[in-house]
Amino acid sequence: MLQPAIFLDRDGTLMKEVNYCRDASLVDVFEGVAESLLALKAAGFRTVLVTNQSGIGRGIIAQHEYEQVHERLLELLGEGALDACYMCADAPDTPSTRRKPQPGMLFDAARDLNLDLNRSWMVGDKDIDILCGFNAGVRGILVRTGHGDSALGTDAAHIALDFAAAARWILQRQSS
Repeated sequence: MLQPAIFLDRDGTLMKEVNYCRDASLVDVFEGVAESLLALKAAGFRTVLVTNQSGIGRGIIAQHEYEQVHERLLELLGEGALDACYMCADAPDTPSTRRKPQPGMLFDAARDLNLDLNRSWMVGDKDIDILCGFNAGVRGILVRTGHGDSALGTDAAHIALDFAAAARWILQRQSS
């Protein structure tokens, strides 16, 4: 049976924005994120991180630095908070079907995890996150953390203060 998912941007959505974060000590998860992820999972959603990391493709961050930052994020979120993580290291000028706003990472996750895109959500702080979801047939929620204050949110189904508020909104819609 296909399950719905919450697709999540990383920088500016789950953790505070650090331009090309390459130092694990700078990972700072927003308040309420870990608890919200667990609440979404308890409600039957799969939680899937989808993140552009063009700093790798541009040579700004090394792969091992990304991995250290990622491990720190997982540690702070707690065991089982995320079901899967997809990363695209392509630089913006590289043709890519995976780099957001292209939907490749969402399609990969849907295939790998048996996800129902029609019942899923994409949560992010940039218009490209919302457009990525739109391109995959997934409804989007723009959060006002990170770059969210400068995003338009034109294609967003909802605009939330932060990820915890977005999760509450999703859960309220599901229960009504």
